[in-house]
Amino acid sequence: MEILENLIKSLKISFILILKKKIRIKVVFILSNTKLCVKNLNKNIGRRKIIQDLSFEVNKGDICGFLGPNGAGKTTTIRMITGLIKPTSGEITISGKNIVNNRGEALENLGAIVESPIFFPYMSGRKNLQNLARLNKGMERKKQLEKVEEVLEIVGLKDRAKDKVKTYSLGMKQRLGIAQALLNDPEIVILDEPANGLDPMGMKELRELIIMLNETKGITFFISSHLLDELQQVCNKLVLIKEGILIWTGTTKELIKESSNSGRLEDAFINIMTRNERII
Repeated sequence: MEILENLIKSLKISFILILKKKIRIKVVFILSNTKLCVKNLNKNIGRRKIIQDLSFEVNKGDICGFLGPNGAGKTTTIRMITGLIKPTSGEITISGKNIVNNRGEALENLGAIVESPIFFPYMSGRKNLQNLARLNKGMERKKQLEKVEEVLEIVGLKDRAKDKVKTYSLGMKQRLGIAQALLNDPEIVILDEPANGLDPMGMKELRELIIMLNETKGITFFISSHLLDELQQVCNKLVLIKEGILIWTGTTKELIKESSNSGRLEDAFINIMTRNERII
């Protein structure tokens, strides 16, 4: 049994199902498919508790919405997940790699747009991405340039790649930001308010791009947004926080069924946030 336990730990196996029949034992190993794991996360600034004992998981293939009112701690959480700030305590792992203790390897599996993507406006979209691709020291320059062309094609900017970014619409800049996030072939992409300022057509294009990348490339998404109707259309899972505390996590359908008579995520969100108790 001790040998078996050591084997389980070394393979990072999430759970074992043991089926017994007479004297035979059948062991089925199921490898972990968790892409983002936040465990007992805390962030204090002075005496103020910004994030309090926050725990949740995002699994492979999820499009997970991250919701909460203004000041709930969403951006702080995302900045910790992306390694921009350190937590006071707790663990964050990306594809099994600890973001605090093993930041470099953890970020290899992560793409992110935190707030608005920033590019050189008088440089073409292609040139911006080519410069960013240079940061991947483990990839030959030829491969870097090929990757730039690949992601431009994926996000639908190949025809405008030679144009200066200052001529791009906000929606095109967001797509260029997603292209940037895809340069390192991430397993999970973090998007912080990606649809802010987009017109209806821009939101539709962004929504379709996220769904396409999820279905064809198998990319997992973790999306913070106030646009609940948009999230309802793309997210299969939700994480809700209030004042830095986890209020609810589960599937989108479960939340709407439990907390809304209208079938709308917006109503479910309002109902939950006006309660005082956690319903997880």
